Amino acid sequence: MRSQWRLMTFYERFEQVIALALSAVIAVIIVVSLFQLIAIVFTLLVLDAFNPMDHKVFQSVFGMIMTLLIAMEFKHSIVRVALRRDSIIQVKTVILIALIALARKFVILDPEVSPAKIAALAGATLALGATYWLLRMRDDRAAETSEHDPSSSQ
Repeated sequence: MRSQWRLMTFYERFEQVIALALSAVIAVIIVVSLFQLIAIVFTLLVLDAFNPMDHKVFQSVFGMIMTLLIAMEFKHSIVRVALRRDSIIQVKTVILIALIALARKFVILDPEVSPAKIAALAGATLALGATYWLLRMRDDRAAETSEHDPSSSQ
């Protein structure tokens, strides 16, 4: 990082500092959330006779786990920026994180939720999935083209 620091523009340095600060803040949030999750699961298992078949308990625990996974994915994408492996905007990563968040939402939905809300969430999931698929197709074609084009390797 030090060798690259001299070559960076002012904005790239600013971006680097922000990425490192965000990474540290998210790491603290992840650690605190993990300890809270462990405490809650311990309390449910030991004190409240945890029943994983109880819909509300399952929703609560699984929702906390998914939230923790989403935070870890955010941290991972920010660390990649801090290590100068990617730019700050990672469209495919943001779409995947949104898909994980929607999956979490489906898990923690109340049974009384309206069909319209389920349809809206399903439509958003489908749209994000299609967008991700199209971006992958584009990237795969670009990689294929660069492999077969001898002028691109020069």
